[in-house]
Amino acid sequence: MNNNIIIKSTAEIELMRESGRLLAKVFKQLDTFIAVDVTTLAINDFVEDFIVNTLNARPASKGQYGYKYVLNSSVNEVVCHGIPSESKRLKSGDIVNIDITLEKNGFVADSSKMYLIGDVKPRAKQLSKVTYQAMWQGISMVKPGATLGDVGHAIQSYAQRHGFSVVREYCGHGIGREMHEPPQVLHVGKPGMGIKLKTGMTFTIEPMINQGTHKTKEKKDGWTVVTRDKKLSAQWEHTVLVTANGVEVLTLRDDESLPATLNV
Repeated sequence: MNNNIIIKSTAEIELMRESGRLLAKVFKQLDTFIAVDVTTLAINDFVEDFIVNTLNARPASKGQYGYKYVLNSSVNEVVCHGIPSESKRLKSGDIVNIDITLEKNGFVADSSKMYLIGDVKPRAKQLSKVTYQAMWQGISMVKPGATLGDVGHAIQSYAQRHGFSVVREYCGHGIGREMHEPPQVLHVGKPGMGIKLKTGMTFTIEPMINQGTHKTKEKKDGWTVVTRDKKLSAQWEHTVLVTANGVEVLTLRDDESLPATLNV
């Protein structure tokens, strides 16, 4: 599988940086829109309009695998692939992951963010925070010569140390001209195991962390994945580049700062 991993050229990396920068802008706009009583379909339509008409880019998820929408909106016990709906209205206490892809000049960026709606319970806030920090634990392991097992182990050990579980069936992935490229990036693993990272690799790190069991099930719509025990799930995601010295987060948002321990 290592032979199929596409190492990006300097020119391709510049195009990926641009896609990532534009996707970060989408979330900045979305921050002002998401609120109590907004439907997930309205979020979808708002994002599509901004990507197409303001950024002159393409929502890469729309039409991929026959999917009709530009994003996934995964509320509460939905782990991933939640379908936007006119009947799904956000209410105080909800937590929702918005997962968006954007393609510009032939290259795709992929990122997701948790939104805490209204008055959210402390345990739900903690789940979102631990998931975010687990993602950064994984990102901090990225450098030439490290392995995907190092990344997965860092995420898994951090989440489990805080009493949460890591979803196994869904993972990060290589990304570039295609939304999904090799390799698969698991969020569990053993140090030193798996594919060795090389300068120029680009992939997503997107842990899904559950309050209860890590087990999931897919609903009859063929898309929506929920926790088996109906407890809450959270996810955060960034697209990253392996640099000569460490890692660059291509989808970093203005409201984020890199952890001091990060290799850059």
